[in-house]
Amino acid sequence: MAIDLDLTEADVVVLKNLFQDIDKNKEHTPQNSLTDRTCEKEPHDQEAIERLKAWNDPKSLNFKPTVFVTWDDKDIHPFLNQWLVRPYARLATGIVRHPVDVVFLTHILLYLFVNLPSAIWLFCNFTYIHGVLHVAFTFWCTGSFTLMMHNHIHNNGVLSKDWAWLDLTFPYVLEPLMGHTWDSYYYHHVKHHHVEGNGPEDLSSTIRYQRDDLFNFLHYWARFFFFIWLDLPLYFLRKNKPNLAVKSCLSEVASLAFMYYMTFHVNTKAAVFTLIIPFILLRLGLMVGNWGQHALVDEIEPDSDFRSSITLIDVPSNRFCFNDGYHTAHHLNPRRHWRDQPLHFLQSKDAYKEGRALVFHNIDYLMMTIKLLQKDYMHLAKCLVPIGDQIGMTQQEIADMLRTKTRRFTEEEIQAKFKQGPAPASSKPHRWSLKAAFSKAANRIPDALAMSPPRVEAEIVRKDQ
Repeated sequence: MAIDLDLTEADVVVLKNLFQDIDKNKEHTPQNSLTDRTCEKEPHDQEAIERLKAWNDPKSLNFKPTVFVTWDDKDIHPFLNQWLVRPYARLATGIVRHPVDVVFLTHILLYLFVNLPSAIWLFCNFTYIHGVLHVAFTFWCTGSFTLMMHNHIHNNGVLSKDWAWLDLTFPYVLEPLMGHTWDSYYYHHVKHHHVEGNGPEDLSSTIRYQRDDLFNFLHYWARFFFFIWLDLPLYFLRKNKPNLAVKSCLSEVASLAFMYYMTFHVNTKAAVFTLIIPFILLRLGLMVGNWGQHALVDEIEPDSDFRSSITLIDVPSNRFCFNDGYHTAHHLNPRRHWRDQPLHFLQSKDAYKEGRALVFHNIDYLMMTIKLLQKDYMHLAKCLVPIGDQIGMTQQEIADMLRTKTRRFTEEEIQAKFKQGPAPASSKPHRWSLKAAFSKAANRIPDALAMSPPRVEAEIVRKDQ
């Protein structure tokens, strides 16, 4: 297996460590297998862990804050580094909440001084060339902005207390320009998705879909795109959370009303390029990403965080999107700092092995979704980094194993396999609920055959919001 030279430094450390595990496993007999040697850390494990700790520790001489997503410290010319980047980083550490998060200030400034003036200029003096360039730049930045906001909503901000005014206001200025609706990401992701964890009550759950089928994905996307403005408030009402129902509905409706007003009463062309197109692209991207994150769900233990999400060691998800590829780690603890995700992975590697987690490299969530919809399981098998019992499996065996993880669950299986069981009668959807209608439509999709591996009991308790 080759290591992509564009990987983050942390990803290189993690991937090299996993490759060393594979090589060491080949050197041992079955009586002396890798799973028998997990009671204490191997020297290469401890070395990698200490290296990642030093990078994240402001008191260490090897401390490295993240200033840019495109370049690492080693990629910057020494002259620029000494006289421009490092002085900026020292100044920024007093503004951001965590010393490693200089990159968040970098991006806030980028969007406020590029995206915002560009959008204002388009409303004042629209040209198609400028509009197309604006959309292209916004699309390039959307992943980084969204995952910056992902950190923002999970940790109640990214800047220090002295800069709380900016921390509070910049999302309301920038979210519409980047395709988001005001506060909806927080209500849907923190107050809903992480509470349900891809389970039966999760509106973005994949378990009722055949996850390698294009029609099923289009159904999944269309439900979110056209009906989430109503579906999410109804969810909160079913959960007896009327305040969240009202807030989520108002945030979505207010955002849509703002886009309507800017489009039909201010400048139609400018609004299309600065608000409408980013909105459509982001909502497509969110569903493509979530599908890739939760398409491979274990048929025996689907409520395990190890078996309902995946880990990607790749370029886009981790370099440009703040380690979003460590999705299993994020579900295990949604408030863990993004720079600590690779460290957590190595520290908890034995639990990942016992939990039969899935780790991939050289593939991001977009390509994960595309390859699943193409049913190209051999490509996915080539990208899998085997851990634990997966080491020694042939690519065909891995491909066959991955195929079993995309089968749609029936309602009977959902009630039997999810620990929470069926919803109580008082919280079941009413006849007019969109959830009931879409569930019935999804149930018409024929089942596929499944192969069931032995059940693994070991699991880290999920720390849901």
